[in-house]
Amino acid sequence: MSNNQIRNLVTGGAGFLGSHLVDKLMSKGQEVVCIDNFFTGRKRNLEKWFGNPNFELIRHDITEPILVEVDRIWHLACPASPIQYQSNPIKTAKTSFLGTYNMLGLARRVKARMLLASTSEIYGDPEIHPQSEDYRGNVSTIGTRSCYDEGKRIAETLCYDYERMHNTEIRVARIFNTYGPRMLNNDGRVVSNFIVQALKKEPLTIYGDGSQTRSFCYVSDLIDGLYKLMNSNFSKPMNLGNPEEITIKKLSYKIKEKINPNLELKLKDLPEDDPRRRKPDISLAKEIINWSPVIDFDQGLENTINYFKKFEN
Repeated sequence: MSNNQIRNLVTGGAGFLGSHLVDKLMSKGQEVVCIDNFFTGRKRNLEKWFGNPNFELIRHDITEPILVEVDRIWHLACPASPIQYQSNPIKTAKTSFLGTYNMLGLARRVKARMLLASTSEIYGDPEIHPQSEDYRGNVSTIGTRSCYDEGKRIAETLCYDYERMHNTEIRVARIFNTYGPRMLNNDGRVVSNFIVQALKKEPLTIYGDGSQTRSFCYVSDLIDGLYKLMNSNFSKPMNLGNPEEITIKKLSYKIKEKINPNLELKLKDLPEDDPRRRKPDISLAKEIINWSPVIDFDQGLENTINYFKKFEN
């Protein structure tokens, strides 16, 4: 099958990751059907493709079934930041379970290969460091983050049950913290939080003492990883993220330095079940799909800050 014959369905295609994936697929001359209910997606992320014969946008909520003829399903639809997924936790759980169930049903009917955008959150507050794909996680079933963490875990379970029962072709990417242009300014993620606060000359809010770590992958690197995984023959879960670990406090200093060095820091209590450390082991991605991040963190931050400046209001 040549590239320009591939017909892709991207759920959550108007969102942060989804819209960057749409850009990549469209730039390769492929056909893209984008589905989004616009809970966190934005039409402006896709406007450059409006009117293009290879692009179609459908407003639809994937908790309801849909039938479209496609070769590939990139299942990214689900609110991914704590503020968003905790605002309606039952809806979040339904999106992960019913949405994935509906997409797998579609994949089975039209014999499409499906990639699930899973998450590092399935590891919970990890007791081993860094996290490799064989780690089973330390996750609360009853906490405020459970709707997302457990939702993604059952989504993975469904995928592999479909693979076993129906021979559905499955790819599962466990995505670690990603940042870059098109993040929402109110989504509560730490990179966008700090940038928005700094641009407004407000103190930067740090939860806990700032010693907790995250590993941030620039969005173009992450999309390259997704693309390589989908086009590989590897069907087990794969971590995609940047193994370069940084404390939240150090991140705040980096952003202050780039926007306004005089800003103060404001400490708040750590939220429930907030992971202390997060760092992917990407040995598998390096070995199987020859992938590792290439964008320098400072350059990625510059690009992200410039994006937020452009849309500041």
